[in-house]
Amino acid sequence: MKPLPFTHTWPYEKQMGEIYVDSCPYCGETSVLTHMKQSTLDRAKEGIKSRIHFACCHEVMVVLHADDDYFWADEPLR
Repeated sequence: MKPLPFTHTWPYEKQMGEIYVDSCPYCGETSVLTHMKQSTLDRAKEGIKSRIHFACCHEVMVVLHADDDYFWADEPLR
């Protein structure tokens, strides 16, 4: 697989077992809870494609890979 450019990344944080993004890449809403389960994040870290539905604007991010700090998406987010 060809490496994804950094423009396709979005940072996330884990707090008290919940997965948050500082701001939504689509609408700009701040402190967005992703409702992503830990098992889904673990699969994304293994390189299994996952989806995140943002309740703030009903957009869907397709995550191709995740590491400890970033989601790597199939589209430019920055």
